[in-house]
Amino acid sequence: MKSKIRLKDVAERAGVAVNTASTILNKRPNSWASKSTEERVFKAARELGYRPNKTARALQSGRYLTIGLLIQDITNPFYSTLAESLEKKAEEHGYDLMVENCRSSVPRERHLFGELGGLEVDGVITYLSDNNAFRDDLAMRFERGQPTVAIGSGIPVTMLPVDCVISDFTEGLSQAVDAMLELGHRRFAFLSAIAEGQSDGGRPNLLEKMLVDRGITQNEFEIIRCGFEVANVYEHMTNYFKNTGKNRPTAIFAVNDLPAIVAMRAAVHAGIKVPDDISIVGVDDVPLCEFLPITLSSIRQRYRLIGDAAVELLLERIEGQGETPFPPRQRVIPTHFVKRESVGKAPR
Repeated sequence: MKSKIRLKDVAERAGVAVNTASTILNKRPNSWASKSTEERVFKAARELGYRPNKTARALQSGRYLTIGLLIQDITNPFYSTLAESLEKKAEEHGYDLMVENCRSSVPRERHLFGELGGLEVDGVITYLSDNNAFRDDLAMRFERGQPTVAIGSGIPVTMLPVDCVISDFTEGLSQAVDAMLELGHRRFAFLSAIAEGQSDGGRPNLLEKMLVDRGITQNEFEIIRCGFEVANVYEHMTNYFKNTGKNRPTAIFAVNDLPAIVAMRAAVHAGIKVPDDISIVGVDDVPLCEFLPITLSSIRQRYRLIGDAAVELLLERIEGQGETPFPPRQRVIPTHFVKRESVGKAPR
């Protein structure tokens, strides 16, 4: 049986002291080693197949150099794009990213949140289905000194009890609504494709309020509800288009880009032209939007700014432990509307 490669083995092959090899491999900021020495140590580690033990490293340095990320659905391109942004920013500071996927399940989300304390990580970034529903749990993490940053959408009435990065949809949604009204649209729907047990969130209410403030009556607005799975959205929207006929809305806003893309396909299947017969708007503006056969108009979330802010806030907590704790902070990132081929003039 092959013996486990030790840090000592790496140091001997690289021709350096064990402490020097440890400092370099753990990417500690106090390393005085030259570039050539660092390259020699990393090369030796690769050749030997050395993998540092996180627990041993934490006992020695006080840190795992790892950040945990709790997200809703890794198959949704919004979350995978956000995770990549966070990973790149964490990597710049010498940290790895460990991803926990809720699979859009409320019970699984609750379970994984409860297990965060057992992860070998220095801090956690969460994207929960409803930050307010976890307010007490987040407050407890803050009180225990467990570095946590919550990401979410919609500015809460009362600040969250932990550091948070919030996407403000007010500006982007307002731009989208104005664009639709200028194109002559007067009948609207919001496609709420969510998991069982999840709430619609604040987006449909915000959209309805903006429409009412601009003279659209509540009778000219509806919420279409279905599951979040692609097949479920497609089946539901296919039946919806079939049953509504000419009474359907002329503009649909989806909860995010994925159901918006599926709704476009269902419309085409039903013989409805996008955007001649119906306009569709997504939310998030994932990279796929601009490469579809009919490019999708969407309200863009600024992934890089969100990722940078979340990691910076978290590392300030991690690397500031032991000092007088400062109160929770909130960073707000604005959104904006990106108009593409999926929207056009309202049909007569």
